[in-house]
Amino acid sequence: MSGRIVVGVDGSAPSLKALKWAAGQAALTGDSLHAVTSWEYPATWATALPGVPPGFDPEQLAKKILDESLDKALTPDQAARVTRTVVAGNPVQALVDQSEGAELLVVGDRGHSGFKAAFLGSVSTNVAQHAACPVVVVRGTYTER
Repeated sequence: MSGRIVVGVDGSAPSLKALKWAAGQAALTGDSLHAVTSWEYPATWATALPGVPPGFDPEQLAKKILDESLDKALTPDQAARVTRTVVAGNPVQALVDQSEGAELLVVGDRGHSGFKAAFLGSVSTNVAQHAACPVVVVRGTYTER
């Protein structure tokens, strides 16, 4: 019986590389692939930032980023077989929660963050420390399929 591989995706080049690697691993093991992205913002974010359009929906943006990431990193056949999950909340907690019962959790070594310079790699570091399954942190540069 096959298991499931969870991969964190945020649209960054390292997450695309992690997605590509996870898809290859799933093909080797027969596990299903589950791509996860999350979104969060402070309660006052949508009204406090200038230029945010009325009716802006961060969940829809997260879904779009996830779909575009799969389309960019995987073949159409691979992308069609991926389970897609968008979670409201902190990315570390979302990935740790999704790691429950998984065979493997895969993340890139760097990703998008509200404070990129200060917290580069903080998601991968925290996920590696708290996940309920083995974690692979994919390093290196993304190349087109």
